[in-house]
Amino acid sequence: MSTLIERHIVSLLAERDDKAISLLYENYGDTLYGVAYKVVKDEELAQDVLQESFIKIWKKADSYDASKAKLFTWLFRITRNTAIDKLRSVNNKADKEVQIDVSDVYNLGVSGMSPEHLDIQDNLKKIEEKYRIVLEALFFEGMTQQEASEELDIPLGTIKSRLKIGLRELGKIYGTALTLLLLLNFMP
Repeated sequence: MSTLIERHIVSLLAERDDKAISLLYENYGDTLYGVAYKVVKDEELAQDVLQESFIKIWKKADSYDASKAKLFTWLFRITRNTAIDKLRSVNNKADKEVQIDVSDVYNLGVSGMSPEHLDIQDNLKKIEEKYRIVLEALFFEGMTQQEASEELDIPLGTIKSRLKIGLRELGKIYGTALTLLLLLNFMP
């Protein structure tokens, strides 16, 4: 990279001239993409990082100080930091999604319970038969709503309605949250 081109880009950045971004992309885009890719190890994420980096570069253009660092060093740091932030963000999002799946909130004391201990079968008998057979088909026989509809010869919309009402009725017995936990735990 010629220092003449670098100085020209710096002056365009200082003037907030749109040509600066084009020149930056043309002269540094591939290298900065490589920096981003090395951190995130994913082509699509690296493209996102590159785009976010150019936005940050544009917004922070007035903070560039040639006496502290060469232009490439400044661009490199912004891109690398953006990539690290992106990677953390993606990992945090993935961690939160995993935590939802394995959270103790969802199986707090329920993992050791069995339907017999909670008298689910007895309490299901307290619910009207038309709701009970839908709940049993879905949660204890492992059918999908479509399969239950076909097996029980009940329209799919009716299956959905009876499921909702049946869960509401169980919720009156166990409490809504516990009902959901129980049924999620006893699904095959």
